[in-house]
Amino acid sequence: MRINIMLFLLAAAAAAMLMPAAAGAAPLPAVDLTVQPTDEPEQVVDTVKLLLLLTVLSLVPAFLMMLTSFTRIVVVLSFLRHGLGTQQTPPNQVLIGLALFLTIFIMAPVYSEINEQAVQPFLNNQIDQQEAAERAAEPLKEFMSKQTREKDLALFINLSGIERPRNIDDVPLTTLVPAFIISELKTAFLIGFLIYVPFLVIDMVVASTLMSMGMFMLPPIMVSLPFKVLLFVMVDGWYLVVKSLVESFR
Repeated sequence: MRINIMLFLLAAAAAAMLMPAAAGAAPLPAVDLTVQPTDEPEQVVDTVKLLLLLTVLSLVPAFLMMLTSFTRIVVVLSFLRHGLGTQQTPPNQVLIGLALFLTIFIMAPVYSEINEQAVQPFLNNQIDQQEAAERAAEPLKEFMSKQTREKDLALFINLSGIERPRNIDDVPLTTLVPAFIISELKTAFLIGFLIYVPFLVIDMVVASTLMSMGMFMLPPIMVSLPFKVLLFVMVDGWYLVVKSLVESFR
């Protein structure tokens, strides 16, 4: 139920940002697949809104990956699995599911703010689409700006040719989003490197030991894998990794 609520909030926020402004916003009509003539323009507008919302729902995965903490989390978890050398354990479904739930946990305050400031007033006909889009963009901009490096943001501001913004509110989403993505990738690679180093040391020690013993035919990964798993379990690795990931967004 909580996942459905979060996905609905994300979809509603995306719909508020993408739907064009129209006078007299109204609640969504009931779904009817029959085509009937009408002389009331309001019904046509409501139908167009419904089609736009269904189109936006198909873009939810892209919004989830690009505008949230999902990218950093899933990249770090992938580095962790490769460092352990466990091939497909944990499987992709488990890693993506863990990344999804961590994303929901981290982004919950942002979703709540979007729901209170933009989605609910828009659904209650208190504001129009244009104002809803502006209100929904503010919490997203605040979250992304905290995770974006100034160097990356300056790069896309210069490439776009816009005037130097006075504050983050003046930066368009089309400029902030790519800067946020490459900043997330760099941060994820840095965290992944720090996770990978201890496992690399174990591989080197095991390989050197096997070579000194003359056991050239025995793959070092077969000997180092149990030691890496044992080390990861002894230090409570999942606790440390998840804690570090969540605290990196504070």
